[in-house]
Amino acid sequence: MTEPGSMRAVLLLEDGRAFQGRSWGAVGQTTGEAVFATGMTGYQETLTDPSYAGQIVVMTSPHIGNTGINDQDNESSQVWVAGFVVRDPALAPSHYESRASLEGHLLAQGIVGIRDVDTRALTRHLRDRGAMRVGIFSGPVAQSPIDDLLAIVVATPSMVGANLTDVVSTTDPYLVPAIGPRRGVIAAIDLGIKAMTPQRLSERGLDVHVLPASTSAHQMLEVGVDGVFFSNGPGDPATADHVVGLLQSALSSRRPTFGICFGHQMLGRALGFDTYKLTFGHRGINQPVQDLVTKKVAITAHNHGFAVDAPIGPPVDTPYGRVEVSHVCLNDNVVEGLRCLDVPAFSVQYHPEAAAGPHDADGLFDDFVRLIEENR
Repeated sequence: MTEPGSMRAVLLLEDGRAFQGRSWGAVGQTTGEAVFATGMTGYQETLTDPSYAGQIVVMTSPHIGNTGINDQDNESSQVWVAGFVVRDPALAPSHYESRASLEGHLLAQGIVGIRDVDTRALTRHLRDRGAMRVGIFSGPVAQSPIDDLLAIVVATPSMVGANLTDVVSTTDPYLVPAIGPRRGVIAAIDLGIKAMTPQRLSERGLDVHVLPASTSAHQMLEVGVDGVFFSNGPGDPATADHVVGLLQSALSSRRPTFGICFGHQMLGRALGFDTYKLTFGHRGINQPVQDLVTKKVAITAHNHGFAVDAPIGPPVDTPYGRVEVSHVCLNDNVVEGLRCLDVPAFSVQYHPEAAAGPHDADGLFDDFVRLIEENR
């Protein structure tokens, strides 16, 4: 059913394939990288996750928006997605915590979206062809010739070579204090950090000093007296040389170090491994990852389009000692974790803060606390 007042809209991929729909959220135009997310829930966390900066997110679940928008589940102070694509949005939210409709939230923040799209066909196309640039056009601009719209799409910068760290990072340091007895003080480098991450660390007795990505190594080590954490974030890891330098300083100082998502890629590059662009990336809350030591499989939350090119098998030598691949994705054998054997550092390519779910990897924060206490 088409909602009254919605306008004709078109979604146009850079390979020329078009999908017709209706406007949803703000009316106008937007461009970015088309990616799909597989979660049936957690759309509010997805929208406000800085890791999605520059991306137009296609929700594979057909019905989105039932629970509306609440005051608890934002992972940052704004919506970061460049656009939002759904098939069948809820006509009205139905949840006791809801404070606004999903469309109203998008409209308030000027996010251009599109509804009534065959998201299954769109997802299958992206699975076959890979993530690519895309545009959403609604209102008067949607009446423009397709060739004119396609020229706008292909002029959009690629995610390869995109440096978005400074765009999403905090400009001012802030403290998330420990809850309960204090067990340590750490520096968390904000590369696009989600709000739940320092919260999970503080729940384990850590004072978390969240620092801008542009911080100096001296300040990072001075503040992070017991350890350093490197967060998730968007963009091409090959562009973040300053952050790689920060991580190398942490490794050289033997400061306990934990990286997730983009932070995992930074650890890989700091150790001397390359990173590369995945065909369509890993996104959503149902990605199976295996710990190669325990053989345990965890269902995990992902949002990454790049991966670390490290050898799976016996430990290899790096400038910082021996390193092994600790986790792999069971869908495609992509490297999902690194463990340093001679310095106190490890990383994973996924989101242990579980916002939104699942909670299988929550114990990684406990592993970080143990690493801090063992190396104090």
